[in-house]
Amino acid sequence: MIRLRYPVVLASASPRRQELLRRFVPEFEVVPAHLDEDALTCEDPAQTACRLAREKALAVFESHPDSLVIAGDTVVALPQPDGSFVQLSKPIDASDAIRMLSILSGRSHWVITGLALRWPAGFSCEAEQTQVFFRKLDPAEVEAYVETGEPMDKAGGYGIQAGASPFIDRIEGSWSNVVGLPLERLEEALKGVR
Repeated sequence: MIRLRYPVVLASASPRRQELLRRFVPEFEVVPAHLDEDALTCEDPAQTACRLAREKALAVFESHPDSLVIAGDTVVALPQPDGSFVQLSKPIDASDAIRMLSILSGRSHWVITGLALRWPAGFSCEAEQTQVFFRKLDPAEVEAYVETGEPMDKAGGYGIQAGASPFIDRIEGSWSNVVGLPLERLEEALKGVR
């Protein structure tokens, strides 16, 4: 556990981020930020992730100015031949989840999490990137996974820590980043909170 001088607020309703944060901070308040995420999306997925995390941290800090606010936002980015990226957010319905998983099948993609911290004496925001390699997926297993409902609240339509773990061939980088909160980067960032 890291000792902090401020009460901690997590600007996210994600149960996965809450679970990961408890590894460093046993007690914190959960105050989700409500933003128009589409308005903050740009062509660069790392900038999108940082923008979203930053704006969430700043919005929640307004009502909690004596706290350390931690915000994260995850983007799944599929590289294209021209060097651009297709950014996958949360699926809007089951068919959208099937579409996302089908285009990730047999390919690698990037999971990018923006991590923003705002406290009375400072602010930091960084992005962590992990490359994820999917094996070739059978359409029937994709449909069975989507029927569980698990993909619906996850960027890219999958959770590495649960039912989609068999889809992953390998990852290069932080596993916790793919879940939604890069613990290694968070630990370093918390050391800078004074």
